[in-house]
Amino acid sequence: MKLFEIESYKAWAAAELEQETELEETEHAMQEAEEHLDSVMESAMDEFTRFEQEMERISRDEVQSLVETGERARKMGNFMEKTAAIASNKYMEAALNSATSSFKSAWKGISSGKVHPSS
Repeated sequence: MKLFEIESYKAWAAAELEQETELEETEHAMQEAEEHLDSVMESAMDEFTRFEQEMERISRDEVQSLVETGERARKMGNFMEKTAAIASNKYMEAALNSATSSFKSAWKGISSGKVHPSS
């Protein structure tokens, strides 16, 4: 009976030791898995941060480009407005000069007594 008791105790001790070993191996594997997960999560967050910064830079550049395009269009509009005003003034000046010349010519004709009969 004593021999059976010793054998049972040895078997129980061996099973407990095996269980302890498996527990330690499992805890070690869990620790490695957690470290790997932390590493992957950190890499993913770094990549997301870089992506976000790149998108912000692209958006900022695009907005700046649109602002510059709008400013160029505004300047072109102002230039075209000034050009049209100058052209209009030149046309009015030419028309006024032409009318003045016609009136002067007509006045000279009337003043000199050279009236053309309309018949």
